[in-house]
Amino acid sequence: MSSDMDHLCQVGGGRGGRMQPEDVPVDDSAEVRLALFDFAFDHAPIGIAVVDVEGRIVRGNDAFSELVGIPLPALRGTPFADFTHPDDLDADLVLFRDVLAGNRDGYTIEKRYVRPDGHIVDVVIHVAAMRDNSGKVVRFLSQIEDITAHKEHERQLAEKAAQLQLAMEALRGGFWHMDVSTNTFETSDRLAEFIGGPEAAKLDLKRYLERVNPDDSVAVDLTPLLSGTVDQSVAEYRLETVSGEKWMRCDRRLLRDPDGRPRRIVGVAIDFTQEHERLEASERNSQSDALTGLLNRRGLASRYEQMVTASGIGVLAIDLDGFKLVNDCLGHPAGDYVLQETARRLGACIRFTDLAARTGGDEFILVIAGDRHAVEGIAERIILAMRQAMTLGDTQADVRATIGGAWSDAKIDLARLTSQADAVLYACKSGGKDTWAVETS
Repeated sequence: MSSDMDHLCQVGGGRGGRMQPEDVPVDDSAEVRLALFDFAFDHAPIGIAVVDVEGRIVRGNDAFSELVGIPLPALRGTPFADFTHPDDLDADLVLFRDVLAGNRDGYTIEKRYVRPDGHIVDVVIHVAAMRDNSGKVVRFLSQIEDITAHKEHERQLAEKAAQLQLAMEALRGGFWHMDVSTNTFETSDRLAEFIGGPEAAKLDLKRYLERVNPDDSVAVDLTPLLSGTVDQSVAEYRLETVSGEKWMRCDRRLLRDPDGRPRRIVGVAIDFTQEHERLEASERNSQSDALTGLLNRRGLASRYEQMVTASGIGVLAIDLDGFKLVNDCLGHPAGDYVLQETARRLGACIRFTDLAARTGGDEFILVIAGDRHAVEGIAERIILAMRQAMTLGDTQADVRATIGGAWSDAKIDLARLTSQADAVLYACKSGGKDTWAVETS
């Protein structure tokens, strides 16, 4: 092998004890070349092996011995077929024989070794032919890298990809993405098919938004994500599809560049129409409002039947002033917070024997057992409580209330009292908001 070594070392001295390039003598001895080869061979961080034309190990280094799990003395003379995985042997032998036949000078192949303890090691092997002066192959020089960790990572990725594929096949919806710098939006093929049918092309932002119910336009606003104000958000909206209008839940995530600037938004839109309908049905059958925890109309009617009073009963119909502006400018999450805070303030103004219900978007009904003075006192307290601004992050919302009330000295039909309170409420709103009035039924 030493005759095949390239010159790897220069030694010597120069004039005045200083070495000059042109003065360096060359030691071209076989001993020097062989010593350098031996050092590189034995200390290489990857496995190196010399194999004869019969496929037997002539020489290996420590890294190779560790890969195959066989001590170096026992390796010498061992055919590489003995520790190659049976399923990978044929492919390796075909290439090995192809080199012997003179059809190629070497090859690279991925395969597996099976250690004596049964442990499997994934490797990539780079094989080069070593020839004599006549060109005949006399040895093979193999460099072997352990890629077990890499292959395991590949297997994990493949498994996750398979799981994702199964999930996507079961998913009613699909993905979309948006490039922030170019403002380019595109749906996945599956989402386009869900919206427009099997032959549908991918949708850009304009065509996607045209499918969104106009009443839900605020929900699909991407401004907070585009500006980098938030990194993720969830929206619910109705989308016109080939199968009719569907309720979609869209999970949206912002991806940033290394400097923290918004780079891309990705979203997954899932059809949850069935779940939405079940939730609505549940809410219809329930006696409480899911958002505020107050009674709903059904619960209010049921609890009213159980109320007992000796001094009269009053109904206060409450409508929020400025609530629509909060929803339009700050979004539905801010609107939800306002409704929840309003419910908290109403609860603080009434007694545990009174009833509080949310009967519509920003509409509330209170039922108070007591005389007219008690009903008027609660109305006044609510007006004052609602004049306190609500803090929404860095913003304050000025949401107030207008109240119309009806009082009776006896427990009468709730619908009748509520209707009269609504009429008083509308009169108050016409004459000026942020006020209250109570009439006797």
